[in-house]
Amino acid sequence: MENILPKYVRPLKSGDKPTVDVDFWDKAIDAFDENQYKKAVIATINYINPTLLKDKNMEEDIEIVHMQGSAEIYLKVTKDTFSIKAPFLKITDKTNKVALLRKVSEINFSPLTLAQITLNNTELWFEYEMPITVCQPNKVYDLLREVCVYSDDFDDMFIEDYKASFYKEPNHSPLSDSEKEQVWTQINDIFEDYKNYSQFFKDKQWDDYEWDITIISLLKIANMPYMNGILRSDLQEYINNLSNGSLDFQLRMDKGTNFIKKLVDKSREEIMSNVYHADQFISLRWRSSEQIVKDWAKNRLEVVQKYENNNDNLALSYYLQFNFLKLIYSYNLEKNYIDVIDTILENVTGLDLNSATPKLVEVFHALRNGTIDSKKNKKGFFSKLFN
Repeated sequence: MENILPKYVRPLKSGDKPTVDVDFWDKAIDAFDENQYKKAVIATINYINPTLLKDKNMEEDIEIVHMQGSAEIYLKVTKDTFSIKAPFLKITDKTNKVALLRKVSEINFSPLTLAQITLNNTELWFEYEMPITVCQPNKVYDLLREVCVYSDDFDDMFIEDYKASFYKEPNHSPLSDSEKEQVWTQINDIFEDYKNYSQFFKDKQWDDYEWDITIISLLKIANMPYMNGILRSDLQEYINNLSNGSLDFQLRMDKGTNFIKKLVDKSREEIMSNVYHADQFISLRWRSSEQIVKDWAKNRLEVVQKYENNNDNLALSYYLQFNFLKLIYSYNLEKNYIDVIDTILENVTGLDLNSATPKLVEVFHALRNGTIDSKKNKKGFFSKLFN
């Protein structure tokens, strides 16, 4: 086992996931710099999710109503203002109102930076409005992501912790029966690899590699675009904790391993209740571009070179597996970047370290050098890599 890499199978695709076209971002920046503020907002929205403006008249006021999970996002753009509202929860007779509103007050200070949660009768809303002249694309993107991500995250938490209820029942689309079987098989394979590799590393007393297989396993599940509900929120929490270098390593490991062991013991019904397609206004992942990916790789180059110089293929292979999965987890990459990572991880499955590591390294350097052009076919790249 110490000489082969764990199994990887790319997730099924989700048609509800917003796609990204970085050309719109450049158009948004240029329009704002030229004081064409509404045009800049339109390009930013097209960058976020081009389906949102389909059949809209760009010459008139623009109004968009679209779900983000269980939150309903209302966006309005006029020649003078930009506003967003997102009702996401209702307070009922069963709600622990005092505790809930205390938590809302905390969230309004942090992590929220622009929007605020307000109480409208018995409903909680995210709200923000600003003049169109200050709608710089980065600000618009950060605002929309903040409202969409937190409204979709906090509703599940508030319902579970404070007995609130959904503002509106989420519009879920179930997977087909055959898709459910494929997903459950993939999850089971991840669990089996986790149990086998973690025990092996434990027997060797290789604590760092126990961390690797734990977070790699969680990332494989979290990167499934149809993983939703409270399980998605839990995965996010524990992945963030495991990645938080300011926390004590053993504390992170204890919490992470306790979580994944409980996850492994859950029934199929409990896990699969969180597996479905959900409407998205914006991707839950951060925006990306070729330069962002190159900078991401540059920040990891020193570690990669250290392992290369020490001929430490074990450390290097696990470091790159983790980072490739974390790149997909963190950023809304263009399709061919995801294809490159999915393909390399699938093709090194079961290979020995000496065969797998150079292939992983080559993809890393291609990402660093910007030689993976997301607009072109990659058959040549992969035929060279795998032949």
